[in-house]
Parts: sequence; structure tokens; C-alpha cells
Amino acid sequence: MKIKNLIFVLLVAVLALAACQPAQTPTEVPPVKTEEPVVTEAPTEVPPEPVELRFTYYADGVEAEVMQPLLDAFMAQYPHITVVLDVVPYKTIDEQLPAQVESGEGPDLARITNFGAYRGKLLDLRPYMADATYYEANFPAPILNALGYGGYPDALTVTGPYVNKTLFDQAGIALPGEVTTWEEWTELTKQVAQATQVPYAIAIDRTGHRFAGPAMSMGATLLNDEGGFTVDTPGFRAFAEIVKGWHDDGITPPEVWLGAEPVNSCIGPFKAAQLVMCMSGSWQINGLAKDVGDAFDWVVVPNPTGPGGSTGIAGGSAVVGFANTKHPQEVAMLIEFLIQEKNYSKFSANALALPAHKGVATAGVTFNTDNPLVLAALSAYTAEVPKLTDQAVSLNVHPYAFAYYRNSANRIAQYLSGELTLDEMLVNLQQDIDKAIAEAKK
Repeated sequence: MKIKNLIFVLLVAVLALAACQPAQTPTEVPPVKTEEPVVTEAPTEVPPEPVELRFTYYADGVEAEVMQPLLDAFMAQYPHITVVLDVVPYKTIDEQLPAQVESGEGPDLARITNFGAYRGKLLDLRPYMADATYYEANFPAPILNALGYGGYPDALTVTGPYVNKTLFDQAGIALPGEVTTWEEWTELTKQVAQATQVPYAIAIDRTGHRFAGPAMSMGATLLNDEGGFTVDTPGFRAFAEIVKGWHDDGITPPEVWLGAEPVNSCIGPFKAAQLVMCMSGSWQINGLAKDVGDAFDWVVVPNPTGPGGSTGIAGGSAVVGFANTKHPQEVAMLIEFLIQEKNYSKFSANALALPAHKGVATAGVTFNTDNPLVLAALSAYTAEVPKLTDQAVSLNVHPYAFAYYRNSANRIAQYLSGELTLDEMLVNLQQDIDKAIAEAKK
């Protein structure tokens, strides 16, 4: 018992001594120095310099009216860029623009048809584009090559004849089928004109471009194997003689080819219902729809047939940028904007233009018209595309096409007026073309 009491006393003493020890204090941790945050101002974004692009533009119909809203949308997206659309007559594009570009006084962009006249003068857009692959994939390579990748075809055109169907109906003469020759069309339209007391039966635009399709259908081989031009062929002679016969017989409006100030196109007398048949092209659809209205029914008929087939000439216009522009980046931005499928399709639909853009053509265009004559005409021209011969496709993008285009109309007119014989006309025209090509090669 005493031993237990002793142990208890010792235990209490130990606990008492422990309680008397001073309390341990925690080790102080030195404070970590932190740098005061540096207050910096947000960088000020430098606004881009204002840029003005000059865009020289011609229109056969409503193209300029369709283009302007697209340019407005582009300027809304890029407020620092102003695009000035300068609408001029086609004669300015054909005669004055090449000299302006050559002298360094040209615009930044233009709408052109004579690709060869600007060889080496166009801006290669690809280095400035966000997606050059899209650009190259959606347009025919021969056209892009001809443009030096300096633009894009904004519309495909095909040459072909318009006929006043109402006059045929009034004359009680049925429209002929697809396989009809130029000689047969000449006779039929003459009969219609006589029966309806219309002044003129048949005509063709005053240009070597429109003349070439019928000549090729008659068997002409305008483009030779050496990459040049040969005009003296049986087909070219044959069609020249047919057109000469129209003038000699008084069945074609003389002011188109032989006027002191030639009107160049037969579409005027056709719209006025003074002409039964006018050989022109798909770009006239808009104007016919607008100007003729419901005055009479007009149709596009297949290109007449001959030994060389039934072909029009493929061509069209292109929107291009010039190499001497001071704003290559902005030029490329505008063109890349215009070739986007949505924008290109909108232009095709509202301008009633056959699309040269593969993506748009594949998707199809809902043409903005409720005019059945217009829709039928677009379908008829579309049907002409598969019949185009190789040379009919190559002519318009040939690097020396300008040599033929620039000289052919005047020389042919000299033959039609009797100033030159057929032989003399062909010799002179060939010399003109050869000389123009030689000068261009210097």
C-alpha cells in the first residue's frame, strides 16, 4: 500500500514540474519580398493609313449597278479603303486604258476583255492573298495563265444569235432546228423580213470577235500550230462572202459596219424590232430584258452549223489589278473579297452573267429574274458551251488576240464597202496581224 502511494506522489511531482516549463514559441519565418506590380498602359492600336483604289469599269448592262453594292460591303468591312468605281464606255477600255497603263497613269483595277493587251502589266495576286489555293482552284487555268494571275474572269460569255420570234410567228414561219446553216438562216430571215415589212433580215456585230465564231463554223482555222494567226482559209473566206452578200442585197443595216461612225453592234436595230436576227452574244441579255420588255418575244438560237461545227466564241470579261499600283495588298484584298462564292454568286445572279467560277457553277445560280425569255436565253447559251471548239476557247485568251481584234473589223469593213477585194483584205489583214505581233515581241 505504501509503495502505491509513493508511485502516485512521484507521478504528480513529474507532472507539476512539466507544467512549470516555459511555453515554446514558433520559429519566425522571414517575410518574402514581392515586387510591386508595374502598371503599364494598354498599347494604342495604330489605325491603318487611308487607301483609295481607282477601279475603271465598263458595263454592257446593269453590271456596274450590281458591282457597286459589293464594293460598298467591302468598304464597310475595311473602312480605311475607299474604292472609286469609274464607269466608262467600252471604247475607253479598248483604246485609252492600255496607253494609260503603259505610261503609269492607269487605275489600280479595271474590267477588261483584251487580256493580251496587258501582258506583263498585271499584278500577280497570289503572294498577297490569304488563300491563293482557293483562287487557283476555282477558275480555268488557261484564263488565269493568260491574266498572269493578275485577276479573275467575272463572267463567261458565249457568242450566238438572237432572233425576233414574234416576227417569225407573224410571218407564219417556224423557227428551224439546231442543225441550220448560215445560208439557210439568211434565206429564212429574208422571208420573214419580207412578210412582216421589217427593214432588215440579218446582221452581225462589227467586230472580229463575233465574226470568228461563224468563220470557224464555216471551217476557218484561225489559230495555227505555230501559235500565230492565219486568216486566209476557206472558212474565213466563205463567211466574209456571206456577210458581203447581206450588204449587197440590202438586208443588213449598213450603219453597223459601214457608217461614218459605225455603231458596232446590231443589237440596237434588233431592240427596235427593225431586224429579224442579230449575231451578238450572251452579254446582251440584260439590255434586251430591260429595253424590249414585252414589246416582242426574242429567243437565243443555236449557232448555225457548217463544216467546222456549230460554235460561238468563248470569252468574257475579267477584273484585274495592275502591277504598278501603289496598293498591291489592298488590290488583292478587294479581288479576294469579290471571288468569294457568296459575292461572286450574287454578281452572277443579279448581272444575269454565266459564271466562270467553278464553285458557283457547281452550286448553281438562282438568276434574279422572273422573265421566262431571260431564263430561256441563259439556258440556251449554257447549252452552247459544250459545242465550243478548242480554238473558240483559246482565241480570247491568246496572248496575241489583240493583234487580230484590233485590225479585223476595219479590214473586213473595207471589203464589205468594196474598197478592197476579198484577196486584198485578207493579205492586208494578215500583214496587220503579223506586224502587231512582231512589235509586241520586241
